[in-house]
Amino acid sequence: MPKQTRQHKTDKHSRLATLRHSASHILAAAVVEMFPEAKLGIGPATADGFYYDFELPRPLVPEDLSLIEAKMQWLIAQNLPFEKTTVDIDVAIQKSQTTPQVYKTELMQDLQKAGETQVTFYKNGEFIDLCEGPHVKSTKEIGAVKLLSLAGAYWRGNEHNAQLTRIYGTAFPTQAELDEHLAMLEEAKKRDHRKLGQELGIFAFDDDIGPGLPLWLPNGTIMIELLEKLAKQTEATGGYHQVKTPHIAKEALYLTSGHLPYYADSMFPPMELEGCKYYLKAMNCPHHHKIFAATPRSYRDLPLRLSEYGTCYRYEKSGELFGLLRVRMLSMNDAHIYCTKEQFAAEFQAVNQMYVKYFKLFGIKKYIMRFSTHDPAKLGEKYVNEPDLWQQTENMVRDVLNSAKIPYIEVADEAAFYGPKIDVQVWSAIGREFSLATNQVDFAVPKRFGLTYINAEGKPETPLCIHRAPLSTHERLIGFLLEHYAGVLPFWLSPIQASVLPVSDKFNDYARSVLEQLTKKGYRVNSDDRNESLGKKIRDAELLKIPYMLVVGEREVEDKSVTVRELHSPEQLAKTIPETIKLFRKQRSPIKH
Repeated sequence: MPKQTRQHKTDKHSRLATLRHSASHILAAAVVEMFPEAKLGIGPATADGFYYDFELPRPLVPEDLSLIEAKMQWLIAQNLPFEKTTVDIDVAIQKSQTTPQVYKTELMQDLQKAGETQVTFYKNGEFIDLCEGPHVKSTKEIGAVKLLSLAGAYWRGNEHNAQLTRIYGTAFPTQAELDEHLAMLEEAKKRDHRKLGQELGIFAFDDDIGPGLPLWLPNGTIMIELLEKLAKQTEATGGYHQVKTPHIAKEALYLTSGHLPYYADSMFPPMELEGCKYYLKAMNCPHHHKIFAATPRSYRDLPLRLSEYGTCYRYEKSGELFGLLRVRMLSMNDAHIYCTKEQFAAEFQAVNQMYVKYFKLFGIKKYIMRFSTHDPAKLGEKYVNEPDLWQQTENMVRDVLNSAKIPYIEVADEAAFYGPKIDVQVWSAIGREFSLATNQVDFAVPKRFGLTYINAEGKPETPLCIHRAPLSTHERLIGFLLEHYAGVLPFWLSPIQASVLPVSDKFNDYARSVLEQLTKKGYRVNSDDRNESLGKKIRDAELLKIPYMLVVGEREVEDKSVTVRELHSPEQLAKTIPETIKLFRKQRSPIKH
């Protein structure tokens, strides 16, 4: 598939974003009518809707949303034009200082420090707001709106600032599109990985441990071990070498890599030990570079593929943490491929093919590669100042994508500081978009570490490095899979594959013998020998989304059999233990045992 036409995609997104940004403006107008003393924060469009932050005289309750939404709909029906005015920034700041709008004043002062001389305001009826725009021509073009929820949000995402009230909403051109989106949100609530993770005993968070630091419960740990085994088997076939690196390192390592000082805000504060600063590992790549450097290398040793499920720690802001999808501890399916320029295309393509293999395995039907390039105007500031290497490597990546007919979009000014990258966007079964994996080219950092190999002419040469993480992190992948499968995981990935359910206590001994026979064959089985009715045991097994329930009673004891109930199926089949094992074997696993 060729590269998508960006103009159509951008225009469509821009029209919807403009509509939603206009809806956030009307949200602010409605809130100010209800609370004249409200102080306004910011109100951007988002991927799925919009929000606006307010400092209000009292906390809002869910019932307030319906009143605010009704006021918004009334304002929209008035067909009020959006009127833009441009004001000298000095005048605007001076005027704003006589009003309670302290957050808008702060924004303008920051713009002034950045060299801006003018600011824009948009007006609807009596309401006027500092805003860059753009907006639709009039309120009637906004279409259908819905306010969704309330949340707390620190001003500018800094937990040291005031906490504001954030109102989330969404908007679409038509009511039909809005209704479809709301139906999807209802389904998403049922699939929320935070809810499913608790119900299925996958993971937990604890205040004494700290935010963003998940505790993996036994069922979650089983999933981690299975995914790691899958990755290691796949990588062994692909010629990777597994390595292990420490969780901490000296400051000097990250100064050499360039992550300090530029990445310091995303790293945990250093520890002082023996007069030296140590940091928790935020990324594996500098450690892998040191492994490459530990042994003299020849061109005959390349490509060298070093892989590690390494745990990293990143200081994400508290307000940005979200279940498993945004955490402070990440167990990353990481690898670094050191290769020559001549080997690059084959290696990069092999990584992309690995992605596609995983997509098929997990039933991901919609995906796209987001190819991020640099901005030549920001060389030396945001990007390594190597213009020729930027052009060369970006062309190499583009050629691989085009020759392999991989669907991708190209986005400027979003590359890593050391080279172009691909972020893999996937969509779950209900159409929710996730950033799941990455594939990055690094032509700069190996040089910083002095990495070389002896080429065919007997001279030292710096290798290219490909950073790749096709299975993302345990945290993000498992969060995605829980939502994608609605908790009904494939048989091979289910923490508990079957539950033996004795009809009464009289059959507990036989239930344990069934469990032992299946466990010896390598299946993950439990036995529910609680003093509960069979109906409750079945309901509880269904709530845990266990693929098979094996009922045992008097007849099963006599026949040395079980009655098999498959999850969400009314059918019940009597099977001997060998027949049950044969049934389980039919559930194909990508992992070789």
